[in-house]
Amino acid sequence: MSEGRKYIILVGDGMGDYPIESLGGKTPLEVARTPNIDRLCLYGEIGLVRTIPDGMEPGSDVANMSLLGYDPVKCHTGRGPLEAASIGVKLGETDVAFRCNLVTVEERDGVRIMADYSAGHISTEEARKIVADLQGATADLPLRLYPGVSYRHLLVWNGGADDIGTTPPHDITGQPVEQYEKVYEETPILREFRQRAEEILRHHPVNLARLNKGERAATAVWPWGQGKAPRMETLRERCGIDGVMISAVDLLKGIGVYAGFETPDVPGATGYLDTNYEGKVETAIRILERVDLAYIHIEAPDETGHEGSLDKKIQAIEEFDTRVVGPVLEMSLRFPEVDVMVVTDHYTPISVRTHVSDPVPFLIVRDVSVRKRGGNPVSDSNRRFTEKDALLSNLKFDSGPELFDYFVRCSNERG
Repeated sequence: MSEGRKYIILVGDGMGDYPIESLGGKTPLEVARTPNIDRLCLYGEIGLVRTIPDGMEPGSDVANMSLLGYDPVKCHTGRGPLEAASIGVKLGETDVAFRCNLVTVEERDGVRIMADYSAGHISTEEARKIVADLQGATADLPLRLYPGVSYRHLLVWNGGADDIGTTPPHDITGQPVEQYEKVYEETPILREFRQRAEEILRHHPVNLARLNKGERAATAVWPWGQGKAPRMETLRERCGIDGVMISAVDLLKGIGVYAGFETPDVPGATGYLDTNYEGKVETAIRILERVDLAYIHIEAPDETGHEGSLDKKIQAIEEFDTRVVGPVLEMSLRFPEVDVMVVTDHYTPISVRTHVSDPVPFLIVRDVSVRKRGGNPVSDSNRRFTEKDALLSNLKFDSGPELFDYFVRCSNERG
């Protein structure tokens, strides 16, 4: 068992947003009912942190790597290799790993449109049946296809190119895809793979069944986020910290693998509104008894932001509060010293339906178990965990690693 102070980082992916006219100029964070986070605000420090370095894409890979104390400028090579680590795929020196989405591309008035980056949030069970058959599309090509969760899968290209200009499909929802597919047309191996895959998908029983139920079919594969294996120190090597990464998303688990964390699978964790919140919290707290830090990542606010669904995003934020933050506060009572940080990795504004690079709010509470037992408030009762209140704070960090070191006192106490 790890002795001493414990640390918990609670990440609501994509919770940040811009003011919305229909909300009276407020953001989803401002209107959502978050009594547990509001209570924490009475005892903690609110601030602002820049998780996306200048010139880098505002993805969850960059942002969460940053929040765990890694400089993405030095460590980030792509999203794909992180997801490879999550599912136990060891990359060779010449391997390039891609995230490979199952997507819905529809033809409208003769134009191919990215109708859904997630193939209607296809279930993991359905997707694995499809991927098992799509593996035949890699025959005689230097490619390997591995199943993941829901629409998120992995493609590894031995001897492949890691400098081609792929585009995340969630960035182009509702847009024509022709200009973004040119990179595949100009790369013979990927062109052949996608053509074979589309033929398989066109007649696949899972897709036919989904269409019969009025659901979207997976009509294409979309490789992106490619890169070679990164070089990263574990957090134990860097500052003596062991931890656990709790997420439904292979990307986050991959970051956890490189950080040297435990990365358990939580049954029923989906990365959406139907995820097993309770199981994620219980698993995190149980493992925290023997490690130093628990990183609990909730994907649903980001997914609903990509959908452009205001009601669902507010629901996701409220469930993050009631089903994650609240139970964590209760369960943290078993530890004598616990510091908690609530943070969002990036904004996924409803208005743009993709990630942006704005600095994000964070909330840090020291000795939360003492506060939970009834300690005296130390902060303004009107202050909340919102974009506006974070902007007004004097506590600001130019990078995620600076915030991480401040939170765990890495540079001062752990060397």
